Amino acid sequence: MRLKPFAAAFLAVCLAGAAPVPAGSHGGSDVPAFSPDRFRAHVTFLADDLLEGRDTGSRGHEIAASYVASQFIGLGLTPGGENGSWYEQVPFRSATLDGPVSLSISGPSGNHSFENGTDAIVGPSLAEEQQDIVAPIVFAGHGIDAPAEGVDDYKGLDVRGKFVAILSGVPKGLPSEIAAHLGDDKGDAAARHGAIGLITLYVDPARPFAMRAGAIRRPSISWVGKDGKEGRDAPGLRASMILGGAAADALFAGAPYTYSEIRTADAKDGHVRGFPLATTLHLARKSAWTSFTSPEVIGLLPGSDPKLRGEYVVLMGHLDHLGMRKDAKPGEDAIYNGALDNAAGVATMLEAAHAFAESGQRPRRSILFIANTGEEKGLLGADYFAHYPTVPAGRIAAVVDLDMPLLLYHFTDVIAFGAGHSQVAETVARAAGEMGVALSPDPMPEENIFVRSDHYEFVKQGIPAITLATGFANGGAEKWKAFLRGAYHHPNDDLSQPIDWESGARFAKLNYLISRDLANADHRPLWYKGDYFADLFAPDAPRATPPARLAGGTANGSVSAR
Repeated sequence: MRLKPFAAAFLAVCLAGAAPVPAGSHGGSDVPAFSPDRFRAHVTFLADDLLEGRDTGSRGHEIAASYVASQFIGLGLTPGGENGSWYEQVPFRSATLDGPVSLSISGPSGNHSFENGTDAIVGPSLAEEQQDIVAPIVFAGHGIDAPAEGVDDYKGLDVRGKFVAILSGVPKGLPSEIAAHLGDDKGDAAARHGAIGLITLYVDPARPFAMRAGAIRRPSISWVGKDGKEGRDAPGLRASMILGGAAADALFAGAPYTYSEIRTADAKDGHVRGFPLATTLHLARKSAWTSFTSPEVIGLLPGSDPKLRGEYVVLMGHLDHLGMRKDAKPGEDAIYNGALDNAAGVATMLEAAHAFAESGQRPRRSILFIANTGEEKGLLGADYFAHYPTVPAGRIAAVVDLDMPLLLYHFTDVIAFGAGHSQVAETVARAAGEMGVALSPDPMPEENIFVRSDHYEFVKQGIPAITLATGFANGGAEKWKAFLRGAYHHPNDDLSQPIDWESGARFAKLNYLISRDLANADHRPLWYKGDYFADLFAPDAPRATPPARLAGGTANGSVSAR
């Protein structure tokens, strides 16, 4: 009977005392008990087939949000959402192409039209429902705007009112996290310099251009701000597209160098200077918009200290997942259950919240527990909350994000992605040491996890933040490798996996200790002196001197050990 998993989940929550992790284990008698069964109950409910993958805006996600809110109520938390509710409703806009796209490039070789999906990838617009744009084009290297890092692709170029054509990727030699940020910043960089459109030139020999063409059939989604404008794309940037093949070649007609020569030079040393092109691009498209909402679920544990209760520590994890497969054949599993990504992260947050409630001792600072929406759509829910927080943004002291803890083995170390940037890492190290768990450096800096999870939206608002994951020791590396190649973002990330529920309870305990330390400290954590992200996003904030060596990175954003 399909209701059995739901019934089991609720029964396990009611019988919350079953098989706890001993209170005195690596933490002293003042640490509450953590229950593997209670942790399992949360994951069992949230990853059940009846929630149909918890897609943002879906009924399944709404059910999951109601479940989390009901848990907050049971724990005696205070509503932390809008208007005294448990929710902050995020307004979303979804756009699809409404009819064919007209794209042509004119110049010394004449006027050439290109079919969308062949040599061009043009999706719908979230900014304007109907567009007809004609503008000249400027080539701007990789489109990186970072003079302090020695890369100034816009130097000497006038791109105001024009399309900017740029190479994909970033120049060689930049620290991985900085490179990842600058790669994400390309649209904003173009807009800052006055461009109205961005053309990315496709360079990926390992992945044929045609493999990207499916993007034109997928909707584009963004949150909508209080001003009615979509919030993700850079203001003033009216269009973005990817060009390859004949369309990319056509851009460089009459230019000092051909596109082939540009690619060769880029492959050689990764540093290519820009120049104006002799061509003009004409784009006409119509987009169909739909609107919907999806909630951030927010519970508040008020602090006890009269002076510090107005500051907040955020412990969060994304509640959404990928929903249902639209191309599943009869008999195939069509549900992306997201048991580890990220029902396990939300279960961690709920179990930590339970520990605070059970302890009977409120921390000095207040704690916000947030179940984010829209993470799988591009960190959208967290980004919206970071722009429109339900508490004063300047009073948020620190953020710890829980995204996809891999609970398939007995973890003996953890990874705090972004550990090298602020004193939050020192808090993690203390809490981990209290449990006999090591804090390891980022083992996969090439993946740029620091800029790819919800916490980074708070970093961009100047708030010290990390995302925490189980580590690679004690067989973890092989487990991670197998998961990322197999169950990750596939329907088999479900309860059929051999999930170690005791490890889930231990991970919740660790995050309770981290949150408690951050909430009870005399001073809020500081950014480190000389840190790239601190200087970029919090230039006026006070600084701390970084330790001589810190697992996870150094103050300049590079990785100190692997």
